[in-house]
Amino acid sequence: MTLASLSIDSLQPLLICFTRIIALLASMPVLGGQVPRQVLLGLAVLLTGLIFPAVQTHLPQNAFAPLFLALLVANETLLGIMLGFAARLIFTAVEFGGTVVGYQMGFAAANVYDPQNQRQVALVSQFQNVFAILVFLALDGHHIFIRALVDSYDLLPPGLFDFSGGAVPYLMELTSHMFVLAIRFSAPVLAVMLLSSLVLGILARVFPQLNVFLLSFPINIALAFIVLGLTMNSVVYLLQREFSALDGQFHQLYQLLGK
Repeated sequence: MTLASLSIDSLQPLLICFTRIIALLASMPVLGGQVPRQVLLGLAVLLTGLIFPAVQTHLPQNAFAPLFLALLVANETLLGIMLGFAARLIFTAVEFGGTVVGYQMGFAAANVYDPQNQRQVALVSQFQNVFAILVFLALDGHHIFIRALVDSYDLLPPGLFDFSGGAVPYLMELTSHMFVLAIRFSAPVLAVMLLSSLVLGILARVFPQLNVFLLSFPINIALAFIVLGLTMNSVVYLLQREFSALDGQFHQLYQLLGK
């Protein structure tokens, strides 16, 4: 096919493939918020050129009316956003757990700018979020999304998107799991903070002249950082398990959306 022979009808399969890819890249963690739009667009074009020959047989080859094509593009966009949302929940859990830890250790007013989400977040939350991104890249988490993209065209070809099945309850289940995961990330520090508050409360009753309020800040901060350092391996294990489960979550979502 030469450039002169290209038409709107012949570019429709390429447009459909590009739509799902750009929607996933725009909503996925690590890339979604902090990458310039030009870079994101270029990466989407590159991935489309690499993936399109492998999934071309799963794409509709017939020419569509403009209205039907617009609906198909909207469905592909929604599917890409849902895939990115499912993966972003892990990083949201890490950020939420870090926020709770930061408040408990006395960093309620210590906020930094998060370039990924373009807003102010707690200092500990940003630290854990960056740590989760490093673990994600070290485990080749970006390969999971490339495999998910290729598999999605085999398990859920364009035009077979059905949002009326069990996809919504499943996404709600993943969202509830996010809060459970956040508690797992923050539980060691919260337990130590509870014991520290209990001990300081006893000291305040035994020694009324002791300024427990002033003493609690350096003690809680030191204990929290010590516990964070000691539980780093456990956090890596939890992140590795959650990232490894993304493949299964994506396939489950494909099956529910294809019913």
